[in-house]
Amino acid sequence: MAGSPKDRTPEPATPIAVDPAFQEEGDDPTLGDETYSDAVSTESITSTIFAYRKLHGRTYHNYKDAEYWGPNDEKQGDGQDLNHHMLYLALDDKLFLAPLENPQKVLDIGAGTGMWAMDMADQFPEAEVIGIDLSPTQPAWVPPNCRFEIDDASLEWTFADSSFDYIHIRFMAGCFEDWVKLYKQCYRCLKPGGYLEHQDFSLVVRSDDGSVPDDSVWSEWASIFGEAGKKAGRTFEVIDDENYAGWMAEAGFADVRTETIKTPLGGWAKDERWKEVGRFNRLGMETSLEGYTLYLLTTVMGWKYEEVQVWLARVREALARKSYHGYTTWGVAYAQKPEEK
Repeated sequence: MAGSPKDRTPEPATPIAVDPAFQEEGDDPTLGDETYSDAVSTESITSTIFAYRKLHGRTYHNYKDAEYWGPNDEKQGDGQDLNHHMLYLALDDKLFLAPLENPQKVLDIGAGTGMWAMDMADQFPEAEVIGIDLSPTQPAWVPPNCRFEIDDASLEWTFADSSFDYIHIRFMAGCFEDWVKLYKQCYRCLKPGGYLEHQDFSLVVRSDDGSVPDDSVWSEWASIFGEAGKKAGRTFEVIDDENYAGWMAEAGFADVRTETIKTPLGGWAKDERWKEVGRFNRLGMETSLEGYTLYLLTTVMGWKYEEVQVWLARVREALARKSYHGYTTWGVAYAQKPEEK
């Protein structure tokens, strides 16, 4: 029988202390000229997969009729890699929170550039790690125990029943119409005793000290994405109100555990670890801003391209404002498929 969601106190439960020297330096419009590029397309995919759709200079997948709001180009891949590193730091140098011991077969849903799957394969060299995504944006050279497949996780899976020890989902808010259906497929394909883990984000930007006003552009950010998700039929409110924990329980999982992590948006935190998390969080946001918004605001919400750029200029100004001590919230939920009796 599915268990009820259980809460654990998030690590940064108390307000994150602000570094008093940070704001004195003045607003910072950029974080420097650092570039990150690990996204290289594989060569074994048919040419039709590479016939990407284009929208205002950005490229999007063209796999069957699947819909995904994010680009698949190198710039978006850079943002994914920055977010991967940011969340790894925020989780105290962990790739997962589920109590895994020695997984032999792992599935990564929405693999993106493949960074998580490759790191997982390195951590468990005896395990077989499979990453699936709509686009072939993973490196050609990967660990020998890691491979990537082009697939749409919203369709019926062809994986065998009870075949995986661990299934991982991350950065997938706004991507599925029916999360319970997805989780049920995970349940079917997990071995008894196996774990499902979902790591995702909330669109709400908060501050503990009231430095981010209620009428800032960040309030618009959350409400616009929320409306776009409703129009597209794919909610972004996955970790909000712990929706994902309830969906896991509905799908049959037992002992659902959740954890919430505050990630500073910028280097304002006093603690060096959270300062570093904040720097990567801001850089990842800056790199991905247009990719996050362009398809949703033009195709779904009906904005003009020029209107999107004007609004994004306001968002960038908010990112550069050192008087804002804002943070984003990440949630992690993991649950177990009950052991057979």
